Amino acid sequence: MYRILGALGLCHLLNDMLQSVIPAVYPILKTSYHLDFGQIGLITLASQLTASLLQPVVGLVADRRPMPYSLPVGMAFTLAGLLLLSVAPSFLVILCAVALVGMGSSVFHPESSRVVRMASGGRHGLAQSIFQVGGNFGTSLGPLLAAFVVLPGGQRSIAWLSVGALLAIVIMTRVGAWYKAHHRAGMKSHKRVRDHHPDLTSRKIAVSLAVLVALVFSKFFYLVSLTSYYTFFLIQKFHVPVRTAQIYLFVFLGAVAAGTIIGGPVGDRIGRKYVIWVSILGVLPFTLVLPYANLFWTGILSVIIGAVLASAFTAIVVYAQDLVPGKVGAVSGLFFGLAFGMGGIGAALLGELADATSITYVYQVCAFLPAIGLLTAFLPNIEPGRRRAGEAAKA
Repeated sequence: MYRILGALGLCHLLNDMLQSVIPAVYPILKTSYHLDFGQIGLITLASQLTASLLQPVVGLVADRRPMPYSLPVGMAFTLAGLLLLSVAPSFLVILCAVALVGMGSSVFHPESSRVVRMASGGRHGLAQSIFQVGGNFGTSLGPLLAAFVVLPGGQRSIAWLSVGALLAIVIMTRVGAWYKAHHRAGMKSHKRVRDHHPDLTSRKIAVSLAVLVALVFSKFFYLVSLTSYYTFFLIQKFHVPVRTAQIYLFVFLGAVAAGTIIGGPVGDRIGRKYVIWVSILGVLPFTLVLPYANLFWTGILSVIIGAVLASAFTAIVVYAQDLVPGKVGAVSGLFFGLAFGMGGIGAALLGELADATSITYVYQVCAFLPAIGLLTAFLPNIEPGRRRAGEAAKA
């Protein structure tokens, strides 16, 4: 099963690496097309809204009718988007190109999450961490590709990145064959876990999902302020060159990858709710200090914030999957979709706010978002029931 998890993690790396090139080349696009921050936010919105709106639909359909070979088809959309972006003659064509990349992710994430849970062997947090850390590490590579491939070669060099999309298509075709052969056993496994917590009413589940949505809002609104505007913040406040700013962004995204791999296994051991508590509310002191720090401490604080905050998403996704057993695709699509949607809306709104005020003011406002982590108190403790069920199954 680790072979399948490794393949999915690698494909997630390639998928998110290609996606992360888009925000990493914002300084290039801004100069070439004379864009303002509001238009930069619209580019992120176009990419992430296509992903967020389609993911829950894809997940819901896949729960009813698995689509093993949809994974390579989704990556084909990403391939087409990258090629179009490399030759885009106008801002409108850029929006169409990044929308295609978003459509690729809308297919990839919910179906991949189904396969990840199927291949987890019961260690859902660890499996989800392996999958997600691939994506986070891929995201961290985007700024490096922008700095050392796209920046020297220009916008047309984005076409060379399509080689990564072709590699992902080949790997996901093999994973699709495994998925097709094993999905029946996976469906039986989902049915066996439906009665883990029968004491929860529909109302409690709905309230819990609403709390998780609020936590996702907090996490991704803050993260998008860094992924989309961190380079501009560093350039404007500390007057560093573009390449130096992109290296700082790479370090921050690397910290996000590290936090992701930690969150899953820790959640398996101590419970997802505790991880959510620490990872969201725990970054509040650091986010409050960040807008006022010098360059050295800005780098240190961004690493701490990235590592701690990133551990939340694995815990949130697996907690939601345990909360609504048997709906892995729909739940995964919902929360991955929310992640992209919140990021897209946040990028657009924060871009407009930056145009009206300043980048520094954006970080002063966003600093209070982790306080939403206090809502974790309303989540039920479902892990003990899950552990008792696991022990009974072993007996």
